[in-house]
Amino acid sequence: MGNEFPENNAVRETRFENVFRSLKYKNYRLFFYGQSISLIGTWMQRIATPWLVYSLTDSVFLLGLVGFAGQIPTFLIAPFAGVLIDRWNRYTILVITQILAMVQSLVLAFLFFDHSIQVWHIMLLSAFLGCINAFDMPARQSFVVDMIEKREDLGNAIALNSSMVNSARLIGPSIAGVLISMTGEGMCFLVNGLSYIFVITFLLMMKIPHRKVVVQDTRVLQGLKEGFLYTFSSIPIRYIIVLLALVSLMGMPYTVLMPVFAKTIIHGGPHTFGFLMGAAGIGALTAAIYMASRKSVLGLVKLIPRFAALFGIGLIAFSQSDIFLFSFLLMFFIGAGMIMQMTSSNTILQTIVDDDKRGRVMSFYTMAFMGTAPFGSLLAGYLASHIGAPNTLLIGGVSCILGAILFSRKLPEIKRTIRPVYIRLGIISEVTKGVQTATELTGLPKG
Repeated sequence: MGNEFPENNAVRETRFENVFRSLKYKNYRLFFYGQSISLIGTWMQRIATPWLVYSLTDSVFLLGLVGFAGQIPTFLIAPFAGVLIDRWNRYTILVITQILAMVQSLVLAFLFFDHSIQVWHIMLLSAFLGCINAFDMPARQSFVVDMIEKREDLGNAIALNSSMVNSARLIGPSIAGVLISMTGEGMCFLVNGLSYIFVITFLLMMKIPHRKVVVQDTRVLQGLKEGFLYTFSSIPIRYIIVLLALVSLMGMPYTVLMPVFAKTIIHGGPHTFGFLMGAAGIGALTAAIYMASRKSVLGLVKLIPRFAALFGIGLIAFSQSDIFLFSFLLMFFIGAGMIMQMTSSNTILQTIVDDDKRGRVMSFYTMAFMGTAPFGSLLAGYLASHIGAPNTLLIGGVSCILGAILFSRKLPEIKRTIRPVYIRLGIISEVTKGVQTATELTGLPKG
């Protein structure tokens, strides 16, 4: 019998193609596949590192301290890195950062299998990786502009990047939990180090058109000042980054405390830890696919506080649970709320930012998302050692909800300020005409 619903099948096929439309560009396709493989290893190492620290020390404070050491360089260096990224070749920066990250993972693996690894080794190498990430993260996001030939597909690339990260977030922790229980944490470090071979190879296979970099006469500090004034004089950019920083400071350290919940509260092992983090990955991946299916940036700004509140509510409920299945379900919503707030924020910022300020704005975005996390990790480790991990997570969840409420009160001002930008970019005018909203997103969104 023939297909009775050809229209429905066509709609489903169109939606599927819409979600993955950025993969039609060869350079982005190479980037996507290489990063997808490498990020699985990255998440394996992210699971193995805190588990190894907790196994060596049984100290929640040292868990927070190692997290602090690994993330504080991003906070300190990222703003300066953004200035340099606006002046240097993004492609070259990415190749160098991937090579250095590979070296970091292989050194960790060597120390583990040599049976000489100590906490100070982990702390020092984590700080080294933090320095790498200060350049890698804003450069990687800015680099998408160089790979996507049509500006209307850049918004889709942002969400696809999130889906790529969270697919790895789903797969990596599950593999890590099995490997840690069978062979130890060192195998996760080794696999991560070897995974960089793929991303480096795919980067070298790209043919990136030469991008003319305008060499500015201003000093780095002057460039930093210009980027700061540009970022925080804009009402939408300022409030989006401040809320992201608050959520990162108070909510994101839940990952640092996960070994405590898995081992002490739920009474599980490394596989329990891996499954919990994998559940967050499922939620995040689901959210990222939804974001990729969207055709327009319109309406996202009002969803940001809702996603932040969902994240906070999930943290509060999780902090009170000692049942694995219930905790697993809550981690799904935690992961979904986090990635939807992050991706929505990223999409709006990339839509309204000027291209010559992109590196600096994204460095402040990186600083807000990753740079404040070390203080949160340190604070979480300190609080958990005094009032316990559940109460620490409870405080974090309440803080995220309060931040979402305050952001919601600023929504009228944000919408009023952002509307002229959308009109200038042709976004609102195209919507009123009802003509292909997404294809007129010329506001430079990027992953």
